[in-house]
Amino acid sequence: MSRHTQGRGPGGLSVRRGDDGYEDIRRAVVWNALTPARFPDVIVRAASAGDVVEAVRLARSEGLRVAVRSGGHSWCGSPLRDGGMLIDVSGLRACAVDPASGTATVQPGVTGRQLISRLGGHRLAFPAGHCGSVAVGGYLLSGGLGWNSGARGPACAGVERIEAVTADGEAVTCGGSEHADLFWAARGAGPGFFAAVTAFHLKPYPRPGAIACSRWTFPLAAVTEATHWATELAPGLSPSVELGFALAAAAPGTEPGPRVVTVTGTAFASSRREAEEFLRPLHRCPLGGRSLSRRLDEPTTYEALYASSDALWPPRLRYAADTLWSDAGFPALLSRLAKALDSASSGRSLVIAPVSPVGRPTQDMAFSALGESYAVPYAVWDDPGQDAANTGWLREAMHRVEPLGTGHYIAETDLTAAPSRARRSFTPDAWQRLRALRARYDPEGLFHSYLSPDDDTP
Repeated sequence: MSRHTQGRGPGGLSVRRGDDGYEDIRRAVVWNALTPARFPDVIVRAASAGDVVEAVRLARSEGLRVAVRSGGHSWCGSPLRDGGMLIDVSGLRACAVDPASGTATVQPGVTGRQLISRLGGHRLAFPAGHCGSVAVGGYLLSGGLGWNSGARGPACAGVERIEAVTADGEAVTCGGSEHADLFWAARGAGPGFFAAVTAFHLKPYPRPGAIACSRWTFPLAAVTEATHWATELAPGLSPSVELGFALAAAAPGTEPGPRVVTVTGTAFASSRREAEEFLRPLHRCPLGGRSLSRRLDEPTTYEALYASSDALWPPRLRYAADTLWSDAGFPALLSRLAKALDSASSGRSLVIAPVSPVGRPTQDMAFSALGESYAVPYAVWDDPGQDAANTGWLREAMHRVEPLGTGHYIAETDLTAAPSRARRSFTPDAWQRLRALRARYDPEGLFHSYLSPDDDTP
C-alpha cells in the first residue's frame, strides 16, 4: 500500500482523497445508489489478512480512525465516514469446508450465495442472509437474521471462532477460551465492532433435503385479519417453517397502485413429504374468500429463493430502511405500517416482517432480540430528485410505529435517524458491556464507533 497516493502493496490497493479514481472507488464501496456525502481520507482495498494488519498499523501511525466494509447492503452507508481510513475487506473471499469436522472457515467478503453453494457440495447449510449478494462479514457481526433462523437462531450463533486484527495492529484468534470478551462482542456488535475480522470459523448444519413454500396474497385492506390468522397459526408450526409478511405493491416496481399483504411459509425439511407436512396448517385459511392468490407446497431451492430476493433488491436503485422490534402484536404493528405504505410515493417501497426471526433464546453474545415482533420498512426508488420525498416517507412510517417499539436491529436500522438508534439496538446490559470492552480493547478510539450520534456510544 502506498502511504501517500494510490498504489499497491502485497496484493492490496490504497487510494487517497484527491487521487485519480478516488470517487469511483468511494461510490463502489456503497451498494446503495444513495451514496452518503461522507469522504474517507484513504480507502484501502485489502487482498489478504496481512494487508489488514498493515492497514491498521498504518492508520495508527498516521492518526487515522478506521472503518471496515465487507460488502453488505448497509442501507445508511455506515462504513463510509468522513476522514480516517476505510478498509475494504470485500476482496477476502476464501471459503474452506472441512467435511470431517463439519466446519467451515470463511473470509468476510464471501457472499451468502457463495457460502450456501460451497456448503451444498458437502450437504451442509447455514442460516445465511436472505439476499445472496450480501457478504458474510457485516451480516455475521450484526447477528444475522437469515434463512431458517427460527430453527437455527441468529447466524452468529453458528460462529465458533473469529480471526481479527485489534486496534494495536495484532492478529488474534478469538473464541470461547481465548479473547472470549472480544468474541462475545463480535457476535452482534455490528458496525461498532472495535476490531477488523479477517475470518469466521462456522459450524454449519445438515443441508435440508427439501425446501417448499406456501404463499397467500390478500388486499392490503385485509392486513389486520391476515396477520391475526398467521400469528395464531405460528405457534403450531414447526420451527423449521420460516413464516413472514410482506406489504408491497401488487406489481413491484410499478407506479404507486394497489398494495397487497402476502403471507409466506418456507419449510426447510428432510424430505419433500416432511416439507408438505410442515406446511399443511397453511392449507386452510378463514380468509380464503378474500385471497387474491394462493400457491401451496411449491418445491424450491436456495438458488430460487435468492433469485426472488434479487428481484426485490436490484442494484443501482436508491434505498433507505429502518427497523423496529416490538412487543405489540403484528396486527397492531402492520396495520399502522400498511396505512403508511398507502402514502408511499414509490411503487417499489415495501415492508417486511418475519414472524419468528429468532426461534430460541440468544446465547452469550452481544446480539439482542428485543421484542416479540419485528418489522422493516424500506423506501426504494430510482430518481435522485425524489430523495427527500422517499426518505421523508420512511421517517413518517417509523414515526407511526415507534410508540410500539422496544428497540432496533443494528444491521439494518437507520443510524442517522436519531441519537438513540445504536444504544436501543441492544439490551442495557449488553450496551454497557460493549462500552467497557471498547475502552479495554480500543482505548484510543482507533475504530469508528456507531454512525448514530449517541452521546454515550461505546
